[in-house]
Amino acid sequence: MSKSREERYAFSESLSVTLDALRKLTGGTSDLVTSEAELGGVRCAVAVIEGMASTQMLSSAVLEPIMLAVGGSEQTPQGLFELITKRTLLTPDRKLPRDLPEAASLLFAGFCVLFAEGVAGAAAFGVQGFDRKAVNEPSSEHNIMGSQEGFCETLRTNISLVRRRMKNPALRFEALTVGRETRTDIALCYLAGRAESGLVRKLRRRLSDVGMDAVLASGTLMPYLEEKEQVGLFSEVSATERPDVVCAKLNEGRAAVLIDGTPFALVCPSLFVENFRTVDDACSKPYFVILMRLIRFIAFFFAVLFPGAYVAVANYHPEMLTLKLLLNLTASERSTPYSLFVEMLIITVLLELMKEASVRMPKAVGSAISIAGGLVIGDAAVKSGIISSPLLIIVGLTATASFVIPGLAQQSSVLRLVYIIAGGTAGFFGIAVVSGMIMTNAASMNEYGIPYTAPLLPFTRKGAADILGRKSLRRLEEEHSTVADYREAADE
Repeated sequence: MSKSREERYAFSESLSVTLDALRKLTGGTSDLVTSEAELGGVRCAVAVIEGMASTQMLSSAVLEPIMLAVGGSEQTPQGLFELITKRTLLTPDRKLPRDLPEAASLLFAGFCVLFAEGVAGAAAFGVQGFDRKAVNEPSSEHNIMGSQEGFCETLRTNISLVRRRMKNPALRFEALTVGRETRTDIALCYLAGRAESGLVRKLRRRLSDVGMDAVLASGTLMPYLEEKEQVGLFSEVSATERPDVVCAKLNEGRAAVLIDGTPFALVCPSLFVENFRTVDDACSKPYFVILMRLIRFIAFFFAVLFPGAYVAVANYHPEMLTLKLLLNLTASERSTPYSLFVEMLIITVLLELMKEASVRMPKAVGSAISIAGGLVIGDAAVKSGIISSPLLIIVGLTATASFVIPGLAQQSSVLRLVYIIAGGTAGFFGIAVVSGMIMTNAASMNEYGIPYTAPLLPFTRKGAADILGRKSLRRLEEEHSTVADYREAADE
């Protein structure tokens, strides 16, 4: 009669049987290391996964204190196990696994597991010591006067980066595990008393419902944190690699998700206008912040609308151009074999191709690709008559403007093509229709009780004042626009 799963993976009082079952459970993996010795006359064994545990910490924090506590006295198996688990202060991270699968999970998480002859159980101690990347400068969110520290791939280090900036006992970290095969550790982070309990419950439930086999990146969890029925171009979940940004969002009542193995944290909920704010805004004069935010808004609409508007004006509304500009445009287009609409599509696709190539290639080669694409290919295309000079200038300015708002880079690339097609087929009427559809879709996003377009829709005076400008820090000390303000406006 075959044994049940509980019986097959239960601890045995025989140390040899337990170790054999553990090796069988792990498939005889070569990085499972076991060491046997006698402690107080009781045969014991310690199991670790090579490369996941620190041998120095294992020796100094677990083995040496146990040997000193036992000394030369004889012990019974149960007495020895009770001495180790209840009467000895070893590592703070101490667990008692219920069965072999749980013990194996702890081993793969960097624990050492201690077994004893005559005891149907085990004790696990946290001695993590795997290689990790040092804390470096953020690679995608640069600043001038703010912090130069960014998240790394180690969850515990990322938690400490947030805790070091927010020494508040109300800061909570809830440990969860996602991914049936990868068993990825994540941490739900929020500030008790600031974050709404409904928001925390919804995030906790959605994270527990993740049914993927492998969770290896922050983008894998994004679809599970968004509404299933919502098909939106934008997202109410943003990603950041800056601990100071996470702390600022937590202080406003948001929640964050830290994922082991990725240097990006997910922040919920996120608003559209937050893509136009930077860390340096808090370090700049208010009048300079107004100028910079205005430039960022202009850059976004320039990157998205300008190519499509140019095609619409040239094909359907030439009366909007001056006579001299119209004549120059006509002369340029006569030398090209394609229509203006087709030319714009071709050069826009080539731009996205070069951007993707520069991102995927090594840094040394990526700069060479940019030079080759901008100078060699662009100059050759104009001289050969494939593309007109005005289009090359427009696409170059558009590409520069798209780099100003990196948080909306994906949306900018898609919307640029959509507006080119709309402007080339229906003129300003097509652009107006597409704009209405996009704004309707963005305004309908209200997943966490806060509209994505807040504080514009619904309009709140206190929040709208922070869109283009920033109040002085002394005034912010008295009144501060938070998520709670936007939620109250939405309820009204």
